[in-house]
Amino acid sequence: MFARTYVAGYALSLVLTAAAFLLALTHAMPAHWLLPALIGLGSLQIVIQLFFFMHVTEAGGPPFHLAVLVPALVFTFAIAIMSIWIMSFGGAMVA
Repeated sequence: MFARTYVAGYALSLVLTAAAFLLALTHAMPAHWLLPALIGLGSLQIVIQLFFFMHVTEAGGPPFHLAVLVPALVFTFAIAIMSIWIMSFGGAMVA
């Protein structure tokens, strides 16, 4: 039972990673659509990791799982958004 869910989660993770890699490598869509597509694939990857490997839906876990998970997601998205913001300068800042 558990082995099947791990294999399914692993397969989904591989498919999402390959899709993001191919989108970024081949520039299959315009640049203004590529970033939201990659962010969407990454977000879906986070959800798959949480449900298939981190066992977020298991009722037997500690009750503070959700209380710890929400700030972790906020920090993760804040770091990702700030990284994209910093990379968007593209050397435009002058000392």
